[in-house]
Amino acid sequence: MLYIGLIGFPVKHSVSPAMHNAALKDAGIEGIYLAFEVKPDELRNAVFGAKALGFKGLNVTIPFKESVVEFVELKGEAAKIRTVNTIDLVEMIGYNTDVYGVKAALAGNDLEGKTALVVGAGGAGKAAALALLEMGSTVILANRTESKGREAVEMLRKYGECIFWPLNRVEELKGKIDVLVNATPLGMSGFKAELPVPPSLLDGVELVFDTVYNPMNTPLILEAKRRGCRVVYGIEMLVHQGAKAFEIWTGVKPDVEIMREAALKALRG
Repeated sequence: MLYIGLIGFPVKHSVSPAMHNAALKDAGIEGIYLAFEVKPDELRNAVFGAKALGFKGLNVTIPFKESVVEFVELKGEAAKIRTVNTIDLVEMIGYNTDVYGVKAALAGNDLEGKTALVVGAGGAGKAAALALLEMGSTVILANRTESKGREAVEMLRKYGECIFWPLNRVEELKGKIDVLVNATPLGMSGFKAELPVPPSLLDGVELVFDTVYNPMNTPLILEAKRRGCRVVYGIEMLVHQGAKAFEIWTGVKPDVEIMREAALKALRG
């Protein structure tokens, strides 16, 4: 029996259990994926408790993607941005499949030479920024806490042109960006239903990507549609990062369409 799961705080909004359990069933693997709400001061106990209970792996979501790095060996993209969303508990290796998920979600868009504004310097923000840099974009990273934003930019500059911009001055970028990515929880079910940037900033933006997937039509997505921007839904990142995590745990490439259908069904309730 394969045991895998998700830790975060909160996790009630997550459709990962539906998505991964559908993939397990389709692949003929006897296993179960469970979601666990973990209080911040119990993170270490949760990780090593899951390992002791025989779990093969964990996904990691808000607010633990950065703090969990102290318990695992970092590989690949996780080592580049010191952010983990997938753990192999057998080997205690931390991976970042979010970068892969962002690239897959944005596939088909020519981002070479574009200027992208990423709002949020947490785990999702650093993953989105790294993906965009590796796809040839210049990245402007805006964050509410300047020290955290500048620290992230210092890390990301090794991989492309990346600059910090104070969030309270983001309106000054109007007309200067081609791509906008929301990598904050704003708009997520259970969080504030508001825009991460002033709506006027969207004028002239070609592509808007919201990493929030529940609800699918976030305030940012709705405003972007109203202003004629192309949009990419957060569900695409979720599905593709999940598929890569599934492959790490099982050695099996899952059917992405099965995972997407299960995630969408769970979102519809």
